[in-house]
Parts: sequence; C-alpha cells; structure tokens
Amino acid sequence: MPYVHDIDPVALQLGPIAIHWYGLMYIAAALAAFWLARQRTQDAWRGFQRSEIEDIVFYGMVGAILGGRLGSTFFYHFDSFLADPISIFRVWEGGMSFHGGLIGVLIAIGWYARKTRRPLFATYDFIAPIVPLGLGLGRIGNFIGGELWGAKTAQSWGVIFPGALPVQMSADEIRAQLAQGLLLDEARHPSQLYQAFWEGAVMFAILWWFSKNPRPRMAVSGLFLIVYSIGRIGLEFVRQPDAHIGYLAWGWLTMGQVLSLPMLLFGAALMIFAYRRREAVA
Repeated sequence: MPYVHDIDPVALQLGPIAIHWYGLMYIAAALAAFWLARQRTQDAWRGFQRSEIEDIVFYGMVGAILGGRLGSTFFYHFDSFLADPISIFRVWEGGMSFHGGLIGVLIAIGWYARKTRRPLFATYDFIAPIVPLGLGLGRIGNFIGGELWGAKTAQSWGVIFPGALPVQMSADEIRAQLAQGLLLDEARHPSQLYQAFWEGAVMFAILWWFSKNPRPRMAVSGLFLIVYSIGRIGLEFVRQPDAHIGYLAWGWLTMGQVLSLPMLLFGAALMIFAYRRREAVA
C-alpha cells in the first residue's frame, strides 16, 4: 500500500513564530558546508586558510538563497511575477530553483575570489565538493514539505501527496479510501528522495573522492556540472513538471532538462580544457 505523506512542515511552533523543516535544512546545509570546507583547508596545497571559511560559506549561502529565489521566479513563475511583482518577496510561500541558486553562488563566490584576488576556478574547485550535502538536505526539505513530487507510479514505494490530489483530503480520509482499494492510482514517485540520494550522497562521494588529490584547475568544477546534470536530466523522467509549465516538447522534455543540458555541455568542455591545459591544481 502506498505511503500517505502526513508530515507537518513546521518543526517547531513558538507562539506566532513557525520554524519550518525546510529552514532547518538550510541551517544544516550551512553547518555541513562550514565543517567540510574546514576539512579541505587541512591540505596546504589547496591554498585556503581556515580563517577564510566563514566568509566563503556566507557568500555562498547568500548567493544560493537570492539566486534560488530569483531563478524560481524567472524560470518557473514569471507569469505570476508579472501579475503580482511583490510575490518575489514572499519567500515563506516557497519557491527555490537549483539553477538560479547555482548562478547566485557562482556570482557570489566569483565576487569573493575577485575581492581576495584568487584565481576564479581555484575558488570554484575548492567549494564544489562541499555543495552536494546541502543539495541533498534541500531535497529532503522538499519531501518533508510535500512539494515537487514525482510522476504517478504503481511501484510499492509510491507516495500519496495530499497536495497532488484533485480533491483536498486529509491523511486519514486518504487512508480510509486506500483501505477500500481506492486512490491507488494517485501514488507518485518520491522523486525528492531520489534527488536527495543522487545530489547529496552520490555527488558528494564522487566529488570528495575526485578532489582528494590535486587535479588540473577547472576539473572539479567541470565534474560537478557533469554529475549533477546527468542525474537531473535522468530523474526528470520520474518527476512531475510544474503544472503551469508542463512538458515543453515531445511529451517528456521539461524545463529542468532544458536548463541542465547547457550545464552538462559546459562541464564536459571544462574537463577537456582542464586536462589539455593542466594549469596548477584544484
């Protein structure tokens, strides 16, 4: 029988203040990034000091949040923005985009690199392996919040998300109907967890292993783009596209795939260029 999603997105209620699990995932991501970055400074050949980590993580988090919000607005909800421009500031309503967040991080870290007069890709290569755990935590936050669910499935591990049903029902009402053999066709892939595994566990393992030893500059950044894009393009096939966008072509092409393809090509180009040039190390 499918699992009925019945998780309260609010982790703690303190009077009028609601602390959401999604927000806690961001805090956990920042702490994980801080700890991992400090670990990477133990290798003197990387050229980064522990005293710099607070600034690097701060710039990265600001870039991720601002870029993620702007990316969600302009890539996925531009019509809503035109109808209600103030909606861009209502962050409590949700809406973050990885591709926008990535652009935000690149700009923020690029600004930091220029400010500290460091080679741009040396800085990108340094932070690339610390990003995946934060991505994975963010996807877990998506699952807890019952958002960005997958396409329908008949698999035994399918999940029924109340927000995806055509009629609003409580979790108890859903379970009662399931007991009668109803709503079985409403089960969906928990694609948030698939992405958490790929973006959090698999990407982290690959990038951390790859960057344990000196690599040509740009290689780590290129591998990050390649691994993420391959996973995102593939997992989009079991992920439900945004209702107001749907499939862009051929009954399967999604906005996430369109945005990820240039990343894949650029990542491959970086890897080829890095190993042909072999400049310094990452």
